[in-house]
Amino acid sequence: MLQYIITSKTRREILELFFHHYGETYYLRKIVREINEEVNAVKRELDILEKARVLHKEKRLNKVFYSLNKGVLLYDEFLRIFTKTNSLSTLIYKNLSKLGKIKFIAISTKYSKKIPIKEGEIYLLFVGVVVVPELTAIVDEVEKEFEREINYTAMTEEEFAFRKKNNDPFIWNFLKQPKVMLVGLEEDLLK
Repeated sequence: MLQYIITSKTRREILELFFHHYGETYYLRKIVREINEEVNAVKRELDILEKARVLHKEKRLNKVFYSLNKGVLLYDEFLRIFTKTNSLSTLIYKNLSKLGKIKFIAISTKYSKKIPIKEGEIYLLFVGVVVVPELTAIVDEVEKEFEREINYTAMTEEEFAFRKKNNDPFIWNFLKQPKVMLVGLEEDLLK
């Protein structure tokens, strides 16, 4: 679907590179290698993204480095969009039928920003009838790339409703923070 909204494949790949590798800076040739596109096409799209203020451009010695502009107006919206295309989300979507009968899957934006979480916090919430071994296999695979443990919890709809109703701090701490819904609507999750 994203290819119909952002029709330039090179622009889409550049945005994915920056949003999937949050906080990284890249120079032109490295971007060309990472996304495997022609240098002229990459340069043209970098100029467009810099002009739109999505990317910062900084000259250092003989290289020009690019980084995300976290202050751009649509930053949070782009972060949410590209959270749905990262490796964890892609694997979840690809294996959704194997994961059980899921009503909600929510992922904290802390995951996308690679922010370490405190003890007792989670990156992912699954609500429904979850096949835990399938979920564990997906998380284990992505943890190698993420380079830290990906804390998650899975619970039935009944348990989730009970814990929410009884103001369980564990659940409410997650629900109050910015998140991206992979399955279900946020307004239904918060009811």
